[in-house]
Amino acid sequence: MAAAYAAMIGATTAYLFLPYLFGRAVDEIQDMLEGGTFALQGLLVIVGIIIGLSIVRGALSYFQNYFGEAISQFVSYDLRNKLYDHVQHLSFGFHDRNHTGQVMSRAITDVENIRMFVNMGIVRTPYFVALMVIVSVILIRMDWQLGLASISFVPLVVVVSGVVRLKLRVAWLKIQDMMADLNTVLQENLTGQRVVKAFASEDFENQKYNDKSMEVSEAFIDAERLRAANTAFTLFSFQMGLAVVILFGGWRVISGDLTIGQLAAFVFYMQILAMPVRMSGFLVNAYARAASGGQRLFEILDTQSEVVEKPDAVELGRVKGRVRFEDVSFSYEDGKPVLKNINMEAVPGKVVALLGAPGSGKSTIASLLPRFYEVNSGRITIDGVDIRDATLKSLRHNIGIVQQDVFLFGAGLRENIAYGREDAPIEDVIRAAKIAQLDDFISALDDSYETEVGERGVNLSGGQRQRMSIARAVLLDPPILVLDDSTSSVDANTEDLIRRAMEEVMKGRTTLIIAHRLSTVHRADEIIVLDAGEIVERGTHQELLALGGKYNEIYELQLRPQEEVMRDVDLHDEALVAGAKEAVSL
Repeated sequence: MAAAYAAMIGATTAYLFLPYLFGRAVDEIQDMLEGGTFALQGLLVIVGIIIGLSIVRGALSYFQNYFGEAISQFVSYDLRNKLYDHVQHLSFGFHDRNHTGQVMSRAITDVENIRMFVNMGIVRTPYFVALMVIVSVILIRMDWQLGLASISFVPLVVVVSGVVRLKLRVAWLKIQDMMADLNTVLQENLTGQRVVKAFASEDFENQKYNDKSMEVSEAFIDAERLRAANTAFTLFSFQMGLAVVILFGGWRVISGDLTIGQLAAFVFYMQILAMPVRMSGFLVNAYARAASGGQRLFEILDTQSEVVEKPDAVELGRVKGRVRFEDVSFSYEDGKPVLKNINMEAVPGKVVALLGAPGSGKSTIASLLPRFYEVNSGRITIDGVDIRDATLKSLRHNIGIVQQDVFLFGAGLRENIAYGREDAPIEDVIRAAKIAQLDDFISALDDSYETEVGERGVNLSGGQRQRMSIARAVLLDPPILVLDDSTSSVDANTEDLIRRAMEEVMKGRTTLIIAHRLSTVHRADEIIVLDAGEIVERGTHQELLALGGKYNEIYELQLRPQEEVMRDVDLHDEALVAGAKEAVSL
């Protein structure tokens, strides 16, 4: 910034001498014409000085532009990184409330608007203000009457530009909100292309995007109308001032109060004054865009995460894995209780299954353990340590989560499996893939573990994506496992293979399972039945069946049909085996 301002001061100084020298040159020529002599020495000196000052001004203007652009890029770099880092550390609640397209728009469009203003506004505004003030003083010193007449339009331009600036700020805030909505529509359409095509909704999506795009275009036109009107008014005011200078300046030359050179210098100075006048409309527009962009940007930067790490938080190290929920209650922003006075315990080597209808609070319990959300009351402890007293990184490194909705990055298979343990050797990655029943599939690929999975894992089946999530958790080697129906997208044979492998992995670990399948429920050491955010029953499979309560109801409606299907399959397999044996004996 200091370098940009230093270059600006030097360029401005050189620039302001040029009109005076042009006027001197005109007077030299006038004197030669009137005297009938053609001594070029004085004129050549003036021309030489003009050329020298022009070179100096050009060089300094280059450095002014270079440093101005550099500082604007550094500012946008800092803002982008600060925003990205801040969003990374916000809780799930923020992401629940804000759409991806909205956040992306602020990170790209709004930051760019601020960058443009830093370069054109913060760096160049002092340059234009300096030109306007110094030139006005010079004009008044040259001829105070003509000078005051020539700058009489400036106060009016400043007032009008101020009014337009306020209107443009509102207009650009509206435009940037609309652009964010347009980005949201585009992002949803691109990520949901399979759904769009499956329902033949291309025309509907085209119309939706067209409507949003038209709203943005009309808003842009309205803002441009304001800017153009301000620019036109400013230029008209300047031309009127120039007309006054020529009219009264010519009269004063005829009266002998001014020389032709002085009038020429006056006109040249007016041309310098025209540049800040012309740029005022652009600067007003740039300020309005930056102000609205800054408002939207700082709405996110000023957002405080509900989940905050204490300054004196402790590193957990590798825990044993004894998890306790003590009178835990939780609600989202709407205030409706999702969990009420939850008391439960999970110990190493044991499997606890969470069962209940959709919305009963199963997934919320799984999200509270790694502090994706903050409990409203009560506490959660691991080995007796309140999770709020631990660093988030050490807490989450102790918890492996296998989610039902698996997100994969557009990178290689190895990189996706090793996510969270990026430095893991390939041998560990392969071992995790074998446990998740993925190694045979990956090894058969041309690029093996370096194969790209495509955006969101589009090149993999649902079952393969889910096994990728299992491999991630296995590689992390956490003492606590949270499985959100981790085999829901695989066939029965693969499920059986994964189940056996996972039984080996779960030995000695604390395991919480959000259960939907009979096979999952059967092997749990304890089943906790949730209803409307409360624990209504707990016990083993047989104990809960004997109660004849909520679990029995779920079992009859959902789990018994699975059991009967499995029994029919087993009987069918037994019949096939018996028939084969009879055929061999015959």
